[in-house]
Parts: sequence; C-alpha cells; structure tokens
Amino acid sequence: MNNLVILPIIIPIIMGMLMVIFKKKIKLQRFLSFFSTVVVGAVAIYLMVQIDKEGIQILHLGGWEAPFGVSLVADMFSVVLVLVTCIVSMCCLLYAFHSIGRVRESYYFYPLFLCLVTGVNGSFLTGDIFNLFVCFEVMLVSSYVLISLGGTKIQLRESIKYILINIISSFLFLVAIAFLYAMTGTLNFAHLSIRVAEVGQEGLMNTVAILFLIVFSLKAGLFLFFWLPGSYSAPPTAIAAIFAALLTKVGIYAIIRVFTLIFYHDPEVTHLIIGIMAALTMLLGAIGAVAYGDIKKIITYNVIVGVGFILAGVASFTTEGMTGALYYLIHDMIVKALIFLLGGTIIHLTGTSKLNEISGLIRLHPGLGWMFFIGALSLSGIPPLSGFLGKILISKGTFEAGYFWLGGIGLLTSLMVLYSIMKIFMNSFWGYTYLTEEKEKGTTKGLLLPIGILTLLTIALGLGAEGIHAYVDYAVEGLMNPRIYIEAVLGSSLGQ
Repeated sequence: MNNLVILPIIIPIIMGMLMVIFKKKIKLQRFLSFFSTVVVGAVAIYLMVQIDKEGIQILHLGGWEAPFGVSLVADMFSVVLVLVTCIVSMCCLLYAFHSIGRVRESYYFYPLFLCLVTGVNGSFLTGDIFNLFVCFEVMLVSSYVLISLGGTKIQLRESIKYILINIISSFLFLVAIAFLYAMTGTLNFAHLSIRVAEVGQEGLMNTVAILFLIVFSLKAGLFLFFWLPGSYSAPPTAIAAIFAALLTKVGIYAIIRVFTLIFYHDPEVTHLIIGIMAALTMLLGAIGAVAYGDIKKIITYNVIVGVGFILAGVASFTTEGMTGALYYLIHDMIVKALIFLLGGTIIHLTGTSKLNEISGLIRLHPGLGWMFFIGALSLSGIPPLSGFLGKILISKGTFEAGYFWLGGIGLLTSLMVLYSIMKIFMNSFWGYTYLTEEKEKGTTKGLLLPIGILTLLTIALGLGAEGIHAYVDYAVEGLMNPRIYIEAVLGSSLGQ
C-alpha cells in the first residue's frame, strides 16, 4: 500500500477547510490555495515515477482489502490527469488573483475552488463506483456555488438549469449503481470487471451499461449538452475556464474507465452507441460554434466538439484510438483553459463579447493577439502544436475500427473549429483600432502570465510529445488490458 495516493484528495480539502477560518485574510488564502496545488502536483509527479518503476499504486483505507473496503487506485491514466488538473488549476488561480474581485474572494472563492479540485482528484483516484458518485457530488456542490457566486441575473438563471440537470443525472447515477450492485454484489471497479465477465454483458446488463452512459454523458456534455453553453458562459472567466478544463473531463474519464474496465465485453453495442453520440456531438457543437458571433458562445460550443472528438477515439476501442484519446484529453484540458482565459481577457478589455463590436486589438495588445493565434491553431489540431498528434491517432483509430464515417466527421468538424476560432481572431485583433488605452474597460496586468504558461505548454506538448510518450503508452496499456488493473487491486489469485 502507498499512503501518498490519498494526498491529492486530502491536501486541497484540508487547506480549503483551513481557509474558511481565515475569511478576511485574502492574501493568505491566495498563498494557501496556490501552494496546495503545487504540492499536489509534486505528489502526482512522484506517483508517476513510482508507477513507472513498481506498477499501479494502491491504498486500502482502514486496512480493509478490496473488494470489501474502500480502495484508492493510482494508475498512470489517473495520475497523469491529476497532474494536468494541478497545472490548469494553478494557472486559473493566477488569473483569478487579478480578475475575480474582492467580493467573490471574501465569499469563500478559494475554499470552494479547492473543494472542486478535491472532487476532481477523488474521481480520478477512487477505486469503486459508489465513491465515484461521492466525488462527483463533492465536485458538483462546489460548482453549484461557484457558478452563482456574485449573484448576477445570468448566473442565477443558468445556475438553476445547471443544478436541476445535475440533480437528475445524480439520481440516475444512484439508480444505475443500485441495479449494478443487485446484479453483481460488489461496487469495486476491479471486482465489478470480474463479476460482469462472469454474469455476461447482455440483456439487462447492457441496459445498465447504457444507463451509466446516459449519466456520464450528462456530466461530460456528450450529445446531452443542452445545459452547457449557457452554464459555462455565465460565471467569471477564471471559473468558466476551470469548468471547461476539468468538469466535462471528469465525465469523459468516467466513460473511459467504466467502458474499458467493466462494460467492454459487447463493444458492438456500447461502443457503437458512444461513437454515434460522439459524431452527433461533434457535428452539433461545430454548427453552434460556426453559427454564433459571440465569443462566449463560440468557445463554449468548442468545448462540446472536444468532448465528441475524445470519445470518438474511445468508441474505436483500438490501441491507436485510445492513445489518441489520452493525448487529446491532456491537450484539451490545457487548451480549453487557455482559450477561455484568452476569450475572457478580450471581453475584460472591451466590455463586450460581440465580435461585431470589437476590432484591431493587436495594435495595443500584440502579445495577447499572438497567444490567441497559437491557442486557436492548437485547438484546431494544426501541427506542430499539442492537438495535432491526438487528432491524427484518433482518426487512425476510427479508420482501423472500420468507423470511417466517425473519422470523417472528426476531420470535417476540425475544419469548422478552425473557422470558428479564427473568426474570433480576425474580428477581434485585425481591422481598425477603435479602442484606445484610455477607453479600455480593464487592464491585462497580471493576466498574461497564466495565459503565457498555458501557451508554452501547448507548444511544448506538441514539439515534445516524445517526452510523455512512455507515460501515455503505459496508461493505454492498462486501459486496453483490464487484467493489469484487476491484479493490482485484488492480487494475482483473485485476478485469475
């Protein structure tokens, strides 16, 4: 057992509770929130090294062995996502220091932020499906408050819709868990994998699998994304960026984990449905991104396209497709945070999100303009930036699986994404400069540092993909061979 596995969960939640005591000490809250994410990032790197040398790291809470107790499981897939979560969180915190405002800071913004990170990390590291539900709820309760923090009219309107949808999906999640437990007698992921294989994935078991898919699709914004564009455009930029980078990705993680470890026996049904939903998600999201002339709407619809593209690789259920899905998932967490921070900065400067009211910003803010250009190319998958390799591998995986229609839709929507995001660049930064420095609604002071870090990361991930290649391959091997996970959690005797 490795006690370090629990640190990415307990460090942010303890720090968050500690900060509640120091409500008026904003500078201390800033330091503690940033420091805790740095420490968790360091723990994630150390765990990655341990996993590479020794294999999957396990912690059985209270000494109760799986499948009877609660287990935390750190495999390469989950720990890589914890590390990326920390990097994105640090950048969003740096941005929030200069943009979120004293009022929101005084109303527990930083404790809520860390509580959300706790739920995200817990979702990645939990080893049983009921505690996945618990961690989802920890994350969602924090997001309920964050989305409404500030109390503007649009925030309150969208928060009602967001909360109602997630309450319904949480109820369905509990129903699905109840059915699964009744049929298998266990909740541990590794033990579920064995029991579902024994029972057989057909009939009612496939129905339960589809119910889980509906639940996670609501969380991820896969096809059932009607709540997402309004909800993600309502809160302040730093909050919207962390939502876009992390919340949908937890739903994607759950789909990947459950449909590679538990419900992988009948891909002609489950994975085909995922593929159809991914195709529709990409098409509808791309149409929305192209149709609107509003920065917030364009970038939120691009979140939806990214969800569909990642899960197209999962639907292929090939090594190439899964490798591409993981590369693209890492890229998408970083680039979505980047694009939301860039878009929010443009709105902060101009006081509007309507493209027909913005022009010529590159003369006053060349650094911001060229970072947006790099982010736009990366989001569209243009080489040599971080989105390129993932798109190539996902397309190859879909073609290998015989899903030529899915790969074709992915490539088509990539062009639509490029058009939609370059529309922001051309309208916002080119043309006549109407806005003077004196008439700007805000300043970029302190905002360009986190944007610059994320821009460098998306360049580095593209040019230096070989540097993380071994870790991605290790993670994909564990996903494509459930026996590795089962034996690590239950032992080789129970994993037979």
